[in-house]
Amino acid sequence: MSQRILVILGHPDRESLCGALAESYAQGAQEAGAEVEILRLGDLNFDPILHQGYRTIQALEPDLVRAQERITWAQHLVFVYPTWWGGPPALLKGFFDRAFLPGFAFQTRPKGVFWDRLLAGRTGRMFVTADSPGFYDWFVNGMPAVRMVKKAVLAFCGVKQVAVRRFATVKTANRKARLRWLAEVKELGQKDAHIA
Repeated sequence: MSQRILVILGHPDRESLCGALAESYAQGAQEAGAEVEILRLGDLNFDPILHQGYRTIQALEPDLVRAQERITWAQHLVFVYPTWWGGPPALLKGFFDRAFLPGFAFQTRPKGVFWDRLLAGRTGRMFVTADSPGFYDWFVNGMPAVRMVKKAVLAFCGVKQVAVRRFATVKTANRKARLRWLAEVKELGQKDAHIA
């Protein structure tokens, strides 16, 4: 049985390095026999602002309904996005706010502080690009762009075994380095196609 993989591109520009990484990963996974879809958040039509928090849930736009269907379909979720101002792009954060809702991604329990992780059973991977060197992002900032998505979103909702690969520094990377990165993610896509 082939692995069902959803690649979520959190960069609004599909022509970016993140876009190329998403395409390369998807190609590798498809060539190895996985069923793969790419969800390009920049192509979706939705309001990224959760206007009233969870007090009143906004009606989902059709693109968000389809996105939730694809997340439900997937066994393995791959997030590709840049680090901007120490965090993920507003587009990706808005997508989490609007699509990873109570009753879909998690559910609080009537009593106590615990919750149910409704995306349990899925694995994940993250490809994160950055202009700052890894040592600086780790020691000075604590890698918030990685920690927020991996811990506060994916683990909270039940996605396990989330592998992270950070690519930096993008602004000084030459063509050879970028081609090496693309080859690496293609190989990881081939590997992920066989996750049981």
